[in-house]
Amino acid sequence: MARSPHLRSLPEASHETQTKIRLRNLTKSFETPAGTMTALDNVSLDIAEGCFFMIVGPSGCGKTTLLRILANLETATSGSVEITAPAQNRPGNSMVFQGDSLFPWMTVWDNASYGLRLRHVPKAQIKEVVGHYLDRTGLTRFAQAYPHQLSGGMRQRVSIARAFANDPDILLMDEPFSALDEQNKLLLQEELLRIWEETRKTVLFITHSVDEAVTLGDRVMVMSAQPGRAKEIVDVPFERPRSVLELRSRPAYGEFVYSIWGQLRDEVQRARSRDLGETKA
Repeated sequence: MARSPHLRSLPEASHETQTKIRLRNLTKSFETPAGTMTALDNVSLDIAEGCFFMIVGPSGCGKTTLLRILANLETATSGSVEITAPAQNRPGNSMVFQGDSLFPWMTVWDNASYGLRLRHVPKAQIKEVVGHYLDRTGLTRFAQAYPHQLSGGMRQRVSIARAFANDPDILLMDEPFSALDEQNKLLLQEELLRIWEETRKTVLFITHSVDEAVTLGDRVMVMSAQPGRAKEIVDVPFERPRSVLELRSRPAYGEFVYSIWGQLRDEVQRARSRDLGETKA
């Protein structure tokens, strides 16, 4: 796939310069029958290497569009995206979607190893890496099962195992747990944190849940209602490693979630008012 003219590589990061992703005045507009629609408007931010960066915002604020630009699946209308060049033989990014996006004709093992096989990684290395991540996600005994034989939570486990096994420089996650029940969501959040602690990859994770953003993230960006802008970027003050339930039992956790919800609430109401206005029109 051709690289976007707005998507450039930064030099290899040194110990002095740890910025992994740099966005400057990023704007994305679409032409619609009703006129020009701006999804993203002058978004600028720096994301450090190894940061677990959470993006929360109302529906339609351009969160997924931003991820798709970073994945080089869409091009920006204006502005720039600069990403530190990945190590040799390592993919720039892997994306985990809301749906599991598995190949239904492949087994769990074949799905999880797909990226490595595509890059012609030696079989012994594939066996070691895929075996490790299937073990970490509790899927070892389901390695020869097919997606239709698995629950929704287990299919998302396969997607996560595949993403980490592929060893990308950046992991892009678009509401991967949104369709799961609360029990499965908590389990997968714990598993994701545990695997991330091992790898410390740069992660961009989209969510509608302030709880999820604070539980997982190092930093949280609150986006405005359409057009999407970076309204606020806050550092999460809680130490790592984290236990989901232990963290959520702390009074300071509830206070911090409430403070972010205060930033988000007005934007959600603006988005709702806009949607109601469009419906009446």
